[in-house]
Amino acid sequence: MAYHQRPSSAPSSPRSNKPEVEQQLQSLSTTISSPLATIDTSCDGLRRLEGMYRSIEEMICTPSNQVSLCQSLQRKVVEAELGRSVVLLDLCNAMLESFTELKMTVQELILTLRRGEDACAQVKAYIRLSKKAQKQFKKISKKSVSDKDCRVVMLMAEAREMTISLLESTCRVLSKQVEMPKTFQRSKFMCEEEKLRALESSIGDLEIGVELLYRRLIQNRVSLLNTLSL
Repeated sequence: MAYHQRPSSAPSSPRSNKPEVEQQLQSLSTTISSPLATIDTSCDGLRRLEGMYRSIEEMICTPSNQVSLCQSLQRKVVEAELGRSVVLLDLCNAMLESFTELKMTVQELILTLRRGEDACAQVKAYIRLSKKAQKQFKKISKKSVSDKDCRVVMLMAEAREMTISLLESTCRVLSKQVEMPKTFQRSKFMCEEEKLRALESSIGDLEIGVELLYRRLIQNRVSLLNTLSL
């Protein structure tokens, strides 16, 4: 499964972006909560989130929204959202580290099975790492904003919560990808190796998706800081 960036479409007006982002957030929420969520849907969700943050950044940079965001009451909310964005960036970094560890463990698992050796240690390591990744979310408290805040701030908060939910869902999906092996059979291993290779590739796709999202989050943060400095 290759992770391809979609070509940028012609820029739409920031005014038209609002309902579009709202619809995408609602659609993504439905996808994340589905019991049929897969790694593929997580990769697609990361792409969609990156696009949503791009649209939000366009709204942030419009003169009318810059004036609104700099007003005293909104300014406090924006500064609070900036603080929460650091938590989100830290979470993305933690997820990237987890994906790297999981991918390396899958590679070790493939080599162990290829040698016909007991792979229980590698499977246990994968399970332990996936549980460790899920624990990251217990440290994060979800923060909402008031419906009295401007729509751009509300969209930022909703996108932030959606990002956390998507990454948490992704970790749950990954935790179900490897099971404790039974007796070794050469014919069965050939099939198992193919699945593990696909899993390795999929984790790599998730790494790329989170990295792109991370960069977009930094750009949004810079745009907000620039707005507050006006």
